[in-house]
Amino acid sequence: MEISLYEAIGEEGFNEVTKAFYSQVPDDEILGPMYPPGQLEDARVRLRDFLVGRFGGPPRYILRRGHPRLRMRHMPFPIDRRARDRWVELMATAVEQSGIPAGAAEQLMRFCENAATFLINRQA
Repeated sequence: MEISLYEAIGEEGFNEVTKAFYSQVPDDEILGPMYPPGQLEDARVRLRDFLVGRFGGPPRYILRRGHPRLRMRHMPFPIDRRARDRWVELMATAVEQSGIPAGAAEQLMRFCENAATFLINRQA
């Protein structure tokens, strides 16, 4: 029987990944400007809760915010191929820094790459 990604890395794994990701955002010239000052921690918690629920953990994101509606929620942000690629790059660095097992890292990155592509809403 296959275990879920949540069972493999737990709450702490998702915490570590999202902390490592958002620690890179303020100084990033592409992604940094998309986040209003003082809202990085709220964004981190939303991403963590979304990923936790998506990969088999408690559905906190849905209970607090309803259906993810990712495209609608991201429409105000200028996400072109360059922004998508940078998001994936920072996430890959975060996943590596978090030290989660290789199989879990691959599964998480596959999802993140596909989701980031899905969210492209501008032409470069």
